[in-house]
Amino acid sequence: MLRRCLDEGEGLDIRGDSSIHMMFMRFPIDAVFYAEDGRVTRVRHSLRPWIGIAFGGRGTKGVVELPAGCAAGVEAGHELEFVA
Repeated sequence: MLRRCLDEGEGLDIRGDSSIHMMFMRFPIDAVFYAEDGRVTRVRHSLRPWIGIAFGGRGTKGVVELPAGCAAGVEAGHELEFVA
């Protein structure tokens, strides 16, 4: 929140949440919601700043926020792999 943008290759992993809001956001994002095992539960594309809200659905344990357009091709059922 309150940032002007996400830089190329940058994203934010929010664990423990199954929904997000877009209050205080200045730019659109893609949101990839996932279950505990990394399986994608829902994808929302180009959530609008200030007015958007999104829910991940049953079993959602986190969400990855990405610059708008970066989640193209990602669908529910895909698996995410987090690498440190």
